[in-house]
Amino acid sequence: MLKRVEDRPTPPCVYNWRVWALASIASFASCMIGYDSAFIGGTIALTSFKNDFGGPLSANTQANIVSAYQAGAFVGAFAGYPLGYFWGRKWGLMATAVIFTIASIIMTITSPSTGLTPIYVGRAIAGLAIGAASNLTPIYIAEISPSPMRGQAVGVYELGWQIGGVVGFWINYGVAETVKISTEQWRIPFAVQLIPGGLFAIGCFFLIESPRWLISRGRVEEAKRNLSVIRQLDTDEPYFVDEFSLMQSSYAEDVRAAGGDDFWAPFRSTFGSRELVKRLLFGSSLFFWQNATGINAVNYYSPTVFKSLGITGTNTGLLTTGVFGIIKTVGSLIYILFLVETVGRRNLLMIGGLGGALSMYYIGGYIAIAKPQLKTSGSLDGAGISALVFFYIWTVFYSPTYNPTPWVINAEMFPQHARTIAQTSGSASNWLYNFAISRATPYMFRDMGYGVYLFFASLMILSVIYIFFLLPETKGVPIESMNDLFSIRPVRHAHSQVMSELQARERISDGMAPRGVGATVDTLEKRTSHSGGSVTPDKDSQNEHGNTKLYTSPA
Repeated sequence: MLKRVEDRPTPPCVYNWRVWALASIASFASCMIGYDSAFIGGTIALTSFKNDFGGPLSANTQANIVSAYQAGAFVGAFAGYPLGYFWGRKWGLMATAVIFTIASIIMTITSPSTGLTPIYVGRAIAGLAIGAASNLTPIYIAEISPSPMRGQAVGVYELGWQIGGVVGFWINYGVAETVKISTEQWRIPFAVQLIPGGLFAIGCFFLIESPRWLISRGRVEEAKRNLSVIRQLDTDEPYFVDEFSLMQSSYAEDVRAAGGDDFWAPFRSTFGSRELVKRLLFGSSLFFWQNATGINAVNYYSPTVFKSLGITGTNTGLLTTGVFGIIKTVGSLIYILFLVETVGRRNLLMIGGLGGALSMYYIGGYIAIAKPQLKTSGSLDGAGISALVFFYIWTVFYSPTYNPTPWVINAEMFPQHARTIAQTSGSASNWLYNFAISRATPYMFRDMGYGVYLFFASLMILSVIYIFFLLPETKGVPIESMNDLFSIRPVRHAHSQVMSELQARERISDGMAPRGVGATVDTLEKRTSHSGGSVTPDKDSQNEHGNTKLYTSPA
């Protein structure tokens, strides 16, 4: 549990409670995201909501309510860059918490007399805050985390998302069971948004500003103090000196590569590098494949999904949805504790794609043959139960794989000078694909029937092929060495070679270099001097270093 691959021997105190605490506080942002993504589909399906706003909602009205949030988030993802640049990670996140809380109040005061307008407006404003927070939070967590536990710490962001989602899924079942059909019944889920928003605003006061951001602002001594607090190391400890020196030299190199450190410098350097543009497109594509699993069709329209399986009755559908949320949360916890730094990012995505595809094919086949939508009994037969089981199996494959991994990879695979632009691109891509799914899903279920499941299953098969040929493993690789990782072909050898070269460099610095290592380190240093060209390791280098044993650290 919590084992890690290290690029060098690391003092145990570096993996301390403060890193987890800061990641958890920042991840209240994802609690907001998770709750808002989960509760809306069930709330607009409540009888009380339908009664107050003119009966069953049309597919277009449902799509408008849901997608206003994604449209705002798409714009907000771009707003996250100037917030993070000028205000820093801490106060930028504080701004998103305040905006989200205001939006929650607007939605909560909606009534039959106001119509749906406050919900549309509030959802769009909440989306602005969510988009910016989804940009800043993974960056902040990645920047404060030691590289061997970076995936686990960023995974806390996804865990927060799922905890918020569980509350969002279950709140509708709770009010449906315990509150009489009235305006208050559907208003309660909207009002609950104030809780994660308020807690996040309070928590932001306790965040410690990112040392990497402080270095970029010229506040070097403050950066040193903050890193010392986060690592729980004195500033003269060898590990601390090495890490802080690497941060400073990396930033100096970034400024040189960007031609300055002004507001537009990251744009010039990122879009002026063909390799970084390719990496931007690749990061965006990971969120396409995440949405290609069908997850947001389920998140936003879960009652519709379960109805297609033959599950009838509002409360029954909401109960089934709540179980779905619990499975997702458990999967995220397993990801953090056991998988992300051992199985790694690349293997998890391929496993998730293959297992999820087989499950979706089964569900689509069941609906095509059994036609559960035509049944009127209200209960599932044996075949229907098996389809529900396979839906939950699909959730088991998805939640510890495609759910968190695109966020982790996007937060770690860019050099410092490109990271804010990259995270902006990744967040905006996520919300763009969310928007497309939220708009299309009601019509897909109306017009495609079982074909919806076959469609998503086929996309998941394609994702496995895509990941195998294009994604190198990033676990344990320092952020400052990502250019080296992405320069090696074929990608399946990249991780082992970069890690063995880093360890060779560490042995040289300790005076323990074995014969022949000097050439390996020279190769690494040559690659480090540029932003990532197409460098293919020779066959002898792969054979010599590809299977070097890595340092392993338990929790």
